[in-house]
Amino acid sequence: MNNAIRSYIGLGSNLENPKGQVQQALQELAALPLSRLVASSSLYATSPVGPQDQPDFINAVACLETHLSPLALLDQLQALEQRHRRRRLRHWGPRTLDLDLLLYGELTLHQPRLTVPHGQMHARAFVLVPLVEVATALQQPITLHQQPLETWLSRLNTSDIRHLSATNVSATATI
Repeated sequence: MNNAIRSYIGLGSNLENPKGQVQQALQELAALPLSRLVASSSLYATSPVGPQDQPDFINAVACLETHLSPLALLDQLQALEQRHRRRRLRHWGPRTLDLDLLLYGELTLHQPRLTVPHGQMHARAFVLVPLVEVATALQQPITLHQQPLETWLSRLNTSDIRHLSATNVSATATI
């Protein structure tokens, strides 16, 4: 995909077969228009952020090459969440599917609907562990605020992150 932008998407679910929700979402990301799934991380089980009266999450990260603009990609991600019956009942509450646009090339963007890089990713081990896995597999060093991802990750507690399995989602082009 010439001139495509490499973007990274965080995936999470803790309702209605979370592992299946994330694996299905990865397949759906592979089918987004003007985009190609380049890689996906393993699945990880993690404790919830915020209210602890909910099940653990299944998390992963996908790498896409896309010709979609950042807001068009966000629209596609939110539509995918809706197809998975995402409800926003409480902040940091349980969800069938959560998709976050973590990085969009080298772009820095602060708009009412979208902040890139994702504003909290540097403080979330459940994002950085799978993101570092994907970036390492692609041999693409990624920096955030002029520091390597590994530096941010080394500052976080990763003891509650449990590696589950590879995602086995094949990369496909949908240009």
